[in-house]
Formats: sequence, structure tokens, C-alpha cells
Amino acid sequence: MQGQRSPEQPQGPSAGVTEKTSAEMLETHIRGQLIAGRSARAPRDVIVQIFACETVQDGFIVPAVAEPLIVWVLSGAATVEERSIGGEWTASDVSEDDFFLTDSDEPYELRWRSRSETPFLVMHLYLGLPLLERAAQDLFGMPERPLLRETSGARDPGLEALIRALQRELTGSHEASPLLIESLAQALALHLVRSYREASRQSAHRRGAIPAFRLRRVTELMQASLAEEFSLARYAQAAEMSEAHFSRQFKRSTGFAPSQYFIRLRIALARQLLRETRRSIISIGMDIGYSSPSHFSQVFRKETGVSPGAYRGA
Repeated sequence: MQGQRSPEQPQGPSAGVTEKTSAEMLETHIRGQLIAGRSARAPRDVIVQIFACETVQDGFIVPAVAEPLIVWVLSGAATVEERSIGGEWTASDVSEDDFFLTDSDEPYELRWRSRSETPFLVMHLYLGLPLLERAAQDLFGMPERPLLRETSGARDPGLEALIRALQRELTGSHEASPLLIESLAQALALHLVRSYREASRQSAHRRGAIPAFRLRRVTELMQASLAEEFSLARYAQAAEMSEAHFSRQFKRSTGFAPSQYFIRLRIALARQLLRETRRSIISIGMDIGYSSPSHFSQVFRKETGVSPGAYRGA
């Protein structure tokens, strides 16, 4: 969504949609249910996900990545607010077939409140840079793809037809075809470059932005290893970068150093377990890698401002 972008959604134990839970941060960061899009056969240059969102979403940070992001409202209606981190909120009232387009190298903050009883479903679509570069070359003979115009709560019938075709392919009774998904994505790339090219920002070099598929690989690995010691080397290897380069780009993409992001994921899961289970505080701390109750309590208080016990009783 618009050029303004925090992380956290645990997908470990007890991760689900409930009426009383902690405020969680997307794709590993969005509070809701992923209902389509995760596939081992999915094309590398296309990431498509469909979420059934909760009625109310507290503020969370959407990481910056190298690729433009389209967020399409498939059903329902909501007031969506966005801001640069620490900035002023800007609201858009959106409904079915409205969309957001973000092409920024800065993370931004997002929240919403549903305005309809119809389920609030959204599609997140990242297009790989090779698709956009081919589109720019084909349409304008450009050696690199242009940056795209930031758009919030807009409508586009041409884009709608392609998005709906992607939705049918992902949610139909048949097995989704990676070839068809990639073909539709190429058509989307052509449409975006033709219709949303930002003439005043010709260069698309995204210094410090991690490609979406690499960022997803790292955050999923972090989610799966919250009980283990933080390992910068392990996550840098997953991103196929040196440790120093990975640290710089990860912070540029998410707004947090890798170790800070890892701690926030741990505490997000702890908050969820404190609210959704009756397990002891000691066992919850151990499950997320803290063998010392006092250390767990210290970190939890630093991140949330209250002790685990006070949070559970709030």
C-alpha cells in the first residue's frame, strides 16, 4: 500500500484467528488467515497470497522489498489507514475491487477496521523484477524497469480482470498452474509499467531492498526457529548475502535489525500464547528460547512496557 510501511505474525503454536489475542504483525505480518497462495510449485518471480482478514487490525509494519506490491480488495469494505513510521495516518475507505500499489524502499505502517459484515478478503501480489524489466524493455525499450506511481484506494478495470483471473486460478477446484500464474503476472507487469510508470522517478535501483522471495525465506526461517539461538550467519545464508550486507538490507526493508526483528517475533508469539492459553509463563518463555524466567520477563517488559503476568491479566 502507499509509500509508507512493523513485522510480526506468529505462525507457530496456537496461531489462528480468535476474538481475543494480541496485536500481530504481515505474511508473517498480517493478522488473518492465509487461504491461498503458498505453494512449493509457485513461480519464483511471482508471490500471490489471499488473506481472510480480521475485522479490526492494529497497526503493523509492512516491510519494504525490491518488488512493487499490489494489495487488492477481493470482498468486503474497510477503512484502511497508512503512514510512514511515526508519521500521520492517512485513511482510505475501500471496498471490493479497490486496490493499493506500493513501490517504495521504506517500510510503512498499516491498520484497518472493517465496515461490512462481508468477509474482508485481500490479495497480496509481488511481481519479480525480471517480469517488470521485460515489460519495460518491450514497451519503452528501457534497460531497467521504472518506478511505479504510489496508489491508494483506486480502481482499474483492466487490472481487475487480470487479478480476478489470478484469484480463480488460485482458489479453483483444480491444481493451480504455475505457468498460467506466471503468464498472468507478465500481463500484470505490462499493464503496471504502461499505466503507472512514474515519469519523475526513472531509476528503479532499490538500494537496500531485499527481494520478496528472499525476505519471505528469512522470516519463515525465523518463525520456525524462535526457540533456538539467534544466528545472523544462518539467516544471511538463507538470503544468499554476506552477514554485513544482509544486516543493512534487512534493516532497510523492515525497519529493524535482524536480531531486533527476531526478538519481536518471539514476543509476538509470547503475547499470543499468554492471551490464548493457560500455560505457565515459565513454559511460554522456554518455548521461545528463554531458559531464564527473569530474562524472559526483562525482554518482554522492554518490548511491551509491562510484565508477562500483567499482560496476561490486562
